[in-house]
Amino acid sequence: MSTYNVAQVTAAGGPLEIAEREVPQPGPGHVRIAVEACGVCHSDTLFVEAAVPGIRFPVVPGHEIAGRIEQLGEGAREYGWQEGDRVTVGWFGGSCGHCTPCRQGDFIVCQNLKVPGWAYDGGFAERVIAPVDALARIPDALAASEAGPLACAGVTVFNGLRRSSARPGDRIAVLGIGGLGHLGVQYAAAMGLETVAIARGADKADMAKQLGAHHYVDSTAATDVGEALRSLGGVKVVLATAGSSEAVSATVDGLTHRGELVVIGVAPEPLAITPGQLIMGGRVVRGHPSGTAQDVQDTMEFSALNGIRPMTEVVPLERADEAYRRMLSGAARFRMVLTTG
Repeated sequence: MSTYNVAQVTAAGGPLEIAEREVPQPGPGHVRIAVEACGVCHSDTLFVEAAVPGIRFPVVPGHEIAGRIEQLGEGAREYGWQEGDRVTVGWFGGSCGHCTPCRQGDFIVCQNLKVPGWAYDGGFAERVIAPVDALARIPDALAASEAGPLACAGVTVFNGLRRSSARPGDRIAVLGIGGLGHLGVQYAAAMGLETVAIARGADKADMAKQLGAHHYVDSTAATDVGEALRSLGGVKVVLATAGSSEAVSATVDGLTHRGELVVIGVAPEPLAITPGQLIMGGRVVRGHPSGTAQDVQDTMEFSALNGIRPMTEVVPLERADEAYRRMLSGAARFRMVLTTG
């Protein structure tokens, strides 16, 4: 019997423990991937903590998967995939194809979205089975440990910017320069946007400039973040990556007329925004989800072309629980990544 290792959780909030599984065969329209790397995302807590419906333990988390196709299921070759192809699977782990959003071609908001670690075993493992519509091709220029985080964190900020109302030459702000924001600053600068980075503490200013920011706002020093943005001329878009509703709300008055607040950072508290703040300037607040497999591929190709990379801390799969706890504590250097080799 051929086996492989996974890092699994057997009860809500429990530790990630290494377990052995029998190697599965991919079914029709699926492939088996030999995982080389998998990022540790804060969204993994939803599954580890059973904070969403339908969680069945044991759970193998992980939705920033990068590796090589090891075996094709029936019909998978017809989609252009071959054994040995380098692929990622991100938050978008496949769609149902029959709900109303899918029938409208809006697959990322599929009502039955197949998120790895929720709909099926995720990438904290040496092997994973995934449907072909979840696969994105990795450019040669990217290592697996770089490609994995781009399949969730990367595509979320890249898509959030390119689908916003900002155009080259516009001034935009990225709120937070952590796991999402450090990529958002790089993408914004590469897209030709005058980029303002907003974070807590003067010590982050140099990092922001190194990432490509043209301006830095220390939210702990600014008595009013909106006023600080207005002093720069206001911003067309705020890409809110910070997980703080208070910090997100504080940026709204810094938007120009017809400005847009794009929310991608998750926080449990409601936003404190008045109707007047939106109506008088014709402003928009929009939630932005991740992106489809094609969006992930676009993100990786843009990253490869422009030299954009996630900042990562790489550890072996056997230390999955340590990596997960380090991510939760905020001590990680932007993105924790597990590797199998």
